[in-house]
Amino acid sequence: MEFLPLGTQVSDFTLNNQNDEAISLSQFAGKKVLVYFYPKAMTPGCTVQAQHLRDIKEELEAHNVVVLGVSPDPVKRLAKFAQRDELNFHLLSDEDHAIADRFGIWGLKKFAGREYEGIHRISFMISESGTVDHIFDKFKTKDHHTAILSHLES
Repeated sequence: MEFLPLGTQVSDFTLNNQNDEAISLSQFAGKKVLVYFYPKAMTPGCTVQAQHLRDIKEELEAHNVVVLGVSPDPVKRLAKFAQRDELNFHLLSDEDHAIADRFGIWGLKKFAGREYEGIHRISFMISESGTVDHIFDKFKTKDHHTAILSHLES
């Protein structure tokens, strides 16, 4: 699996969010965008990760960062997730995993002795100019937010 490399200009994409609204990366020009990919809404690890991002929204805004969560879940499931956990950022539905493919994070996974295709839990910080500034690929779901804040503060 090859991730989108650092320094790469990220081409615009549009996906529907939890409210079934079309959201494009280009809407956030001039801001840093954390595009975080997660496997499945409302599962334990994904819930913890999303809740922590929700809870640090003010710190992220102070660093000019917008959060876009991307998963292969349908819009209806994302709506339930956002409502249940009072999430304060866009959750984007990538059901055909086209965007995950573009970022290089759709691939073979192993769990409980089973192999299957799926989304890998990887996050990309996109700079204000639209390039890949940082890749977060080594973290635990409960520490994802601290890795992001540490990067922003360094």
